[in-house]
Order: sequence, then structure tokens, then C-alpha cells
Amino acid sequence: MAADWRGEELSLLAGTFLFRGTDPALVRRAAEDPRCTRETFPKGARLYSPRHFRRSLGVVLEGTVRVTKGRLVVSALGPGELFGAAALFHSRDRYETTLTARTPCTAAFLPQDLVEELLGESRALCRNYIGYLSDRIHFLNRRIEGLTTPGAVGKLSRYLLEEGRRGGELSCCATELARRLDVSRASLYRAFEELEAAGAIRREGKRLLLLDREGLEARL
Repeated sequence: MAADWRGEELSLLAGTFLFRGTDPALVRRAAEDPRCTRETFPKGARLYSPRHFRRSLGVVLEGTVRVTKGRLVVSALGPGELFGAAALFHSRDRYETTLTARTPCTAAFLPQDLVEELLGESRALCRNYIGYLSDRIHFLNRRIEGLTTPGAVGKLSRYLLEEGRRGGELSCCATELARRLDVSRASLYRAFEELEAAGAIRREGKRLLLLDREGLEARL
């Protein structure tokens, strides 16, 4: 219920890709609906897994959630990011990824019947939802391209190009990055060294600066 929501949580919900540009009353309608729930999870808890999930669209309100498929780290979700769209509007009894709380976290869950009602009430929300699904398709296609790029240098270059689109600086744990790229840590470090020697990147501790995008693109 709305009484359980903090003001900053409602603002976060309103700022999600799903509700962006919609009537503020629609956001409050969704939050106040008794079918919409907020839940907290300790670090390490599973929110969704292939055999245990709910037919709800989730929103991370606090903390971070890691998305994995087998041993591959697909992504990490933070406050304001959505999950669970693949659980809606189909009859399959399996979810394709595992979502694990990377830190203690809070998430809101909008069940399928509530999402369907909201879509029927707002054309803006319909456009946002279709846009979100389209964005997920492009994201997964980029991930597939990254996995099929031969060699650790090519995989790392593609990853850096995709993740660096919003700026020239990145930060990532080497162990987690090796899992994301499905390469060994030794191969990852060699790839870093090759790109750094070529002047494409510069490492400063855990910070990574992208210096030459064309140089990275040449290694794809």
C-alpha cells in the first residue's frame, strides 16, 4: 500500500523506464494497488530462478541484483531498473535466468494482471513497455555478439565499447568481468595488457579509461 512506500521510492518508481512521462496519478494507482507488493531480501537471496519465480514485473528500489545464466553473469541491476518481463504473458513454467541479491535489497512486484490493467489505461505506458522490451532484445543481441566474438581481446573490446557508450571511464571487478566474458582471469589480464600497450585503454587501479574507440573497434 502507498503508506508503506517512502517518498523517494515513489519518485524512483515514477522515474523508471516503465512510468517515465506518464500521469503521476498512474504511478500512485500502481503503488496503492493491494496487488503491488514491496519485499526486502538479504544478500545472497534469490529473487527469481528458472524454477521459482512469479509472474510479476519487478523494480529494484534499493541495493543491487545480479542476473546470471548458468555461470555467465548477464548483468547487474540497480535502483530503478526492471526485471521479470520474461515471466509475463506466456505459459512457460521456466524462467531463463537467476536473479540473486548482490547486496541487501528491496524490490517492488507488479503482478501480470495489474500490469495488463495499467497498459489498458495508458498509451504512454504501452509505448514505454514496448520500448523496454525492444531495448532488452538489443541488449541480448549485443551479449550474444560478445560471446561469439573470437578471443579474449575481441570480447573485452566489445564489452568496453558497449559499456563505455555513456562515458570514457569504467570500473569493474576483474573476477566478475572474466565471468561475464566467459574467459579466464589470465586471458583477461593479457587482453588488458594488449589493449593498454596499443594505447586503446589506460588502467588506474580499478578505474579504466577508454582512450581509443577506433582501436577497440579494430579488434572486433
